[in-house]
Amino acid sequence: MSNKTVYILGIESSCDDTSASVICNGKVLSNVVANQEVHAKYGGVVPELASRAHQQNIVPVVQQAIEQAGITKHDLNAIAFTRGPGLMGSLLVGTSFAKSLALGLNIPLIDVNHMQAHILAHFIEEEGSQIPPFPFVCLTISGGHTQIVKITNHFEMEILGETIDDAVGEAFDKSAKILGLPYPGGPLIDKYAQLGNPKAFKFTKPKVGNLEFSFSGLKTGILYFIQKNTKENPDFIKENLHDICASIQHTIIEILMDKLKNTVKQTDIKHIAIAGGVSANSEIRKRLTTAQKHWGWTTYIPKFEYTTDNAAMIAIAGYLKYLNNDYSDISVTAKARLKVTE
Repeated sequence: MSNKTVYILGIESSCDDTSASVICNGKVLSNVVANQEVHAKYGGVVPELASRAHQQNIVPVVQQAIEQAGITKHDLNAIAFTRGPGLMGSLLVGTSFAKSLALGLNIPLIDVNHMQAHILAHFIEEEGSQIPPFPFVCLTISGGHTQIVKITNHFEMEILGETIDDAVGEAFDKSAKILGLPYPGGPLIDKYAQLGNPKAFKFTKPKVGNLEFSFSGLKTGILYFIQKNTKENPDFIKENLHDICASIQHTIIEILMDKLKNTVKQTDIKHIAIAGGVSANSEIRKRLTTAQKHWGWTTYIPKFEYTTDNAAMIAIAGYLKYLNNDYSDISVTAKARLKVTE
């Protein structure tokens, strides 16, 4: 590593949060996130409204990140931005802003894969945080992704297993919707689950390959279960909400843990990390912590603010690419679909 001070500005706009962060040699100086309240009343993210909100938020958010870091824009060494995957309209706002700023300041532009950034958030240097050694396995769980990825070095990743239909975050949100909970419902299921009995109701685990996931059948199973019981008792949800949430959460986390056990058996890698929005779930964190004691794994759990979409993870990925002189051409374009290995 060089002795010089490197400041990287990260810009993240893949979905409905506009975020900017400044990192100095691997340490976060600022991480500003502007959430978009506009989507709650629609029960999901509306792409057109998301890109409009990004346009309103991006300048103030970037300015705030630079000010909070205690530097000026002329101190920046490079601009890193999310190229994809994500919503095309949202990505375009971040991409075009990053390009113009890099051109204006005459500094390198670095495109970042959003999915890689979730994993590389583990390399942010913080007091008391452990950085995983290579090779390690990362379970990436979010609203759009469920994958088991083997990480050999910062930019060499291999997908060992992934979902064949829906992502785990979607399973949480759709289950919440079936229960009449507001969007985004995943965190609410987590909250109510802590008050309920996880063994109260049994849901069938899908039968798929050793390292593959499937959640569409589980969602259908939950839907039929709720329909059948509310027909018999219209107050069924209200009377059993905590137990239902605990049982749904228990089933989903069991599926995730089963696949991790299979992965360790198959790869013999016992360094296990989690990343992505669903890694904020309290139960998966608890289960991973106990896995350290029971199975001799070493587990790496990111801080809450680095689990959801944020620019600090984009900035750290940008910093690692900067050290490799891995810059982007100004002709780089946003890509809505992008694999973690691309």
